[in-house]
This record gives sequence, C-alpha cells and structure tokens, in this order.
Amino acid sequence: MPDMTNAITNTISISMFNRGLAGQVFEDVKRSGAKVVMKNNTAECVLLSPEEYVKLMDEVNDARLLALATERMENFDASNAVSETDVLKELEINADDISDAEKVEIE
Repeated sequence: MPDMTNAITNTISISMFNRGLAGQVFEDVKRSGAKVVMKNNTAECVLLSPEEYVKLMDEVNDARLLALATERMENFDASNAVSETDVLKELEINADDISDAEKVEIE
C-alpha cells in the first residue's frame, strides 16, 4: 500500500496560489522538497527547487550518456578502429607536440 502520508504532504492545491500563498508554497518546496500541484483532483505540475531540478537533469543526462556509451560498446567493431599513430599522422601531431601539452585530468 502506498504511503498516503507522503502523498498528502507532497501535494498542494492550486487554490493556494489563488489565495496569494505562492511564497509560502515556494518556501515549503525549498525546505521539504518537490510538491505536486493539484487542480480538480488531478496532478497539474510538479514544483522543484532549482537545485533539485539541476540534480535531476544531471542524472538524466548521465543516464543518456551511459546508454549511448553502452550502445557504442555493443556495436564496436575493432576492424573499423583507427590507430593512435594514424590519427596523429593525419592531424600532423608529433611526439614533441604531445610532450609540450599541459597535463589533462579526466574525472
């Protein structure tokens, strides 16, 4: 059975905005997290703090990138790969150019 307390505390009526209580609603979202705005007993929208939204979008983008990387690895064909030597030659980069480059940290 779903937790009804959680559902009730995370929903607000659109009438709160009509009564001029938007500031209170926004403070509650910042303090307690996302809220579902109800209109005529139907979910109308979800309110999130900017921080929650950014975090959520970062997770979505990470999941998309992981799916893309997984798909590419599943379809990888080593016979189509280009060697580092060939890439460097095509770009006219030599060992001295690389040794002069700054160190790059990859997370």
